[in-house]
Amino acid sequence: MPVQELLPRLVPRIVKDRLRPLKDLADFQRLPPAAKAAVRQDRSGGRRADPGIEAAVAASLDWLRAAQDNSASRDGGVARHYSLVSGWAPSYPETTGYIVPTLIVQARLRGDADLRERTRRMLDWLVSIQFPEGGFQGGMVGQTPRVPVTFNTGQILLGLAAGVAEFGDAYRPAMTQAAEWLAATQDADGCWRRFPTPFARADDKSYETHVAWGLLEAARIDPSRGWGEAGLAQVRWAIGRQRPNGWMADCCLEEPHRPLTHTLGYALRGILEASRFSPDPEFRAAGIRLADGLLGCVGPDGALPGRLTAEWQPAVDWICLTGAVQVAHCWLMLYQDTGAARYQDAALKVNAHVRRTVETAGPPETRGGVKGSFPVDGGYGTFEYLNWAAKFFIDANELEREIAG
Repeated sequence: MPVQELLPRLVPRIVKDRLRPLKDLADFQRLPPAAKAAVRQDRSGGRRADPGIEAAVAASLDWLRAAQDNSASRDGGVARHYSLVSGWAPSYPETTGYIVPTLIVQARLRGDADLRERTRRMLDWLVSIQFPEGGFQGGMVGQTPRVPVTFNTGQILLGLAAGVAEFGDAYRPAMTQAAEWLAATQDADGCWRRFPTPFARADDKSYETHVAWGLLEAARIDPSRGWGEAGLAQVRWAIGRQRPNGWMADCCLEEPHRPLTHTLGYALRGILEASRFSPDPEFRAAGIRLADGLLGCVGPDGALPGRLTAEWQPAVDWICLTGAVQVAHCWLMLYQDTGAARYQDAALKVNAHVRRTVETAGPPETRGGVKGSFPVDGGYGTFEYLNWAAKFFIDANELEREIAG
């Protein structure tokens, strides 16, 4: 291309790059004091001491209680997040759904009647917003368009199945409707394409193995419906998207060429749940390929980059804390299933790293909350403490404690 044609394209980009530090500084100055303080703390290079599993889990459980009590929609669901910029968000049906099993387990372990009652409030609210055909909406309460979405329905199905197991048949009709809707809307190859979320890129999603897991849990409650076969069909489709090095294609909300560890964690969990549900050895083999690819990405201090390339190289300089603990949980599952110490070693490092980012003192809005990113101004859940991050953090630490005896 002639220089005279190239210059008009390059000059604005060069100017933008030169001005970016000034813009970043101006943006920082406009932040509320709490957000500025969080950025300074995370980027200072200093690290909090590891509070230990019990203190961290107890604080995160209290944060989830606060997120339910302070949801902007005040409906029994759990606020999607607390933002250092804008405060508490409305309830998020999708993640409220899979928070339910976590709180049921913790209520049992702790003899905590309050946690148990909170799960019933969550379930009752979810049942009240189910579409007549069985699906559930995407996004937060109040977001539009309000349409049934495959992924969100699968996550809520996890909660409904746990509700039936814990509380009995009161939640069975809603569970059955959701599972039947998922099975009926699945394409012949096992993929779901008809009801994508309007809040992410519209393409095939291999991480919907996490939806398949919902069907597997429903099939454990009622094996007669064929839901297990439907779930396994999706997992077979998804592992057909896997490369020999374990990396998963089509495995991100928006950037499939450099997926989040969060969505890779979703994919891995669904594959491992299929391996526990079915004797087919290909599920375990696919899970090991993906888990081993992720193993090589952990830093000496337990940091796991928030996005990864197809060659298992870091694509960003921040950590997706949600994805880190999801992957750690999956490694601990593989340690249980295989006895391979490499999985336990990596999981303990990652869990400890994330615990050091969680405050166990301070205001209730942040005490026990888990940030979307570390540092807090990173590219996932920026300046937000996410309810699903707390859920997966509790699960990973509880499994670590269980394995330790």
